[in-house]
Amino acid sequence: MSLPAALVSFLFSAAPAHADLKLCNRMSYVIEAAIGIDDKAATATRGWFRIDPATCRVVVQGALTADRVLLNARALGVYGASPIPQNGTDTLCVAQDNFVIAAARQCRSGQTPAQFTQITPTQTDDGNLVAYLAEDSEYDDEQARLAGIQRLLVIAGYDAAPIDGVDGPKTQSALSAFLKSRGLGSDIVQSPNFFATMVDAVQKPSPSGLTWCNDTPHKVMAAVATDDGKMVTSRGWYRIDPGKCLHPDVSGTPKQIYSFAEAVDGDNRAIRIKDKPLNWGGAVQLCTRESKFEVNEQGDCATRGLTALGFTTVDMTSGGKTLRFAMP
Repeated sequence: MSLPAALVSFLFSAAPAHADLKLCNRMSYVIEAAIGIDDKAATATRGWFRIDPATCRVVVQGALTADRVLLNARALGVYGASPIPQNGTDTLCVAQDNFVIAAARQCRSGQTPAQFTQITPTQTDDGNLVAYLAEDSEYDDEQARLAGIQRLLVIAGYDAAPIDGVDGPKTQSALSAFLKSRGLGSDIVQSPNFFATMVDAVQKPSPSGLTWCNDTPHKVMAAVATDDGKMVTSRGWYRIDPGKCLHPDVSGTPKQIYSFAEAVDGDNRAIRIKDKPLNWGGAVQLCTRESKFEVNEQGDCATRGLTALGFTTVDMTSGGKTLRFAMP
């Protein structure tokens, strides 16, 4: 997920700062952030800084001189489709893994362009500069943390909805069931590593619901579709890193689930094996979009600027299904 400029609160001075620059996450997502430093004629980028809900992270230590500071943020791949697109106006280069790019306006091999938003930090009483990433719900730290736990519980297959940052018996019941299934004590909930534990848990096969597992050396982008008897809704893309598994967030009890996945390279181009794309689909034609999407109306995809792809029907009669993507 990338984040909109409107959700970033910031105030920045072009004068040299002598304190740390921190990003604070008040969203219900574990996010990865990249910053751009625009100084005179040169622009550099660095990332990715992983930040859990209700936590802050120093992204620049000590003195900082810059004409502008820019930000791109994305949610982890476990969250699937982006709820909100990035709307920044500066296109700068990023890389898939942790990176520092000195000349970030002309991408080289292994780098991809991304939209960055100019931000301006506020100065706190301790002299540091801080920027907050927030959602429309305007969670405080406690609410953001709880909403983040609720969101991962839902992805893991537990009924913790609605995701609202409000504690209650339903959330506590789901959390207790999650901890018991993993053999974890209740004290781990207050651990700084709890979100890492939850993210790791949702990236492993589950006996219930749909699980995708990537056994290839490539990044896999996947889409899911559900038929509730009234309409078929397709949505994507979910990023599944090599060696990882992921549970798409399928809510309710759909009558049918469909799946499509494709291996891509660092520039998001389809991997081809013997001149054929490396993908895992089927015969059911459903609408998709190149960027992240959710489509509730199928048919006539091309006339609406969409792309029809062949989805496979997933047999969920046993209550759970793991689809493994492997090299041919």
